[in-house]
Amino acid sequence: MSDVDEMEATKAPLLDHLMELRTRLIRAFAALGVTTVGCFFVAPQIFAFLVRPYELAYFAKYGKPAELIYTAPHEFFFTNMKLALFGGIVIAFPIIAMEIWKFVAPGLYRHERKAFLPFLAATPVLFFAGSALVYFVFLPVAFKFLISFGQDASTNTIAAIHILPRVSQYLDFVVALILAFGMCFQLPVLLVLLGRVGMLSAADLRGARRYAILGITTLACIVTPPDFLSPFMLIVPLLLLYEVAIFLVARFEKQREAGGLPSPAAGE
Repeated sequence: MSDVDEMEATKAPLLDHLMELRTRLIRAFAALGVTTVGCFFVAPQIFAFLVRPYELAYFAKYGKPAELIYTAPHEFFFTNMKLALFGGIVIAFPIIAMEIWKFVAPGLYRHERKAFLPFLAATPVLFFAGSALVYFVFLPVAFKFLISFGQDASTNTIAAIHILPRVSQYLDFVVALILAFGMCFQLPVLLVLLGRVGMLSAADLRGARRYAILGITTLACIVTPPDFLSPFMLIVPLLLLYEVAIFLVARFEKQREAGGLPSPAAGE
C-alpha cells in the first residue's frame, strides 16, 4: 500500500476525530492523575532528595545541618502538592507522549512516522540528561557560591547572616532550573527535526553558529546564578548539542541525496 493509499484509508469524519481526541485526553489526564496522587504520598521523600545538594553545601560552609522554613500554615502542604504535580508530569510524560503520538500518527505518511519516532524517544532522554546535569553538577556548585555570601558574627556590631530559605522558594528555584535545563537540552531535537523535514539545512546551521553562540550565552547568563562558573555549565553542553545537530542534519542530507531517505515533500 502506498503512502497516499494509507492516508486515504485513515480518513475519518470530524466527529470521529473529536471522539478520538477526547479518548486520548481522558487517558492522558487519568495517567497524570494517578501519578500525581502517587507522588503526593511520597512528596516529603522527593523533597528530601531535591534538597540534598543544598544540605551538603550548607554543612560544608557551617558544619551543621541545614534548615528550611515555611511562614504560612498551608505553605508546606501546597509545596507538596506542587511537588506531586511536577513528579506526576515527569512520570506520566511517556504515557502522555504516547497518547499524543497515537492521535497524530494516523495523519502522517509512513516515512514521516519513521522520522518522528526517534525524536519522540530522544525527548525524555535529553530532558533527564539536562535534569541530571542540574542536580549532580550545577546545584552543588551554585549553592556553594550562593551560601558563601553568608557570614558569622565577627564583632559586636556585625550580626550573623545565614541563609534560611522557605520551602516554597527553594522548590520553585530548583524546579525552574530543572525545567530550564531540560527544555534547553531539547535544542538538538528541534533543530534536527526541522532539518529532517527540510526547513533547515546544515549550511544554515553553520552560518548561524555565531548567533547561536550569542543566544546560548545570553540564555545561560539569564537562567544561572551570577557567578563565573555556572553559565559555562549550560553553555558548553548546549554548544556541543548544537554541533551534534549540525552533524545529524548533514547526515540526513547525504542520505537523502543518496536516495536513502524520501524528500520532505514526498507524499504530497
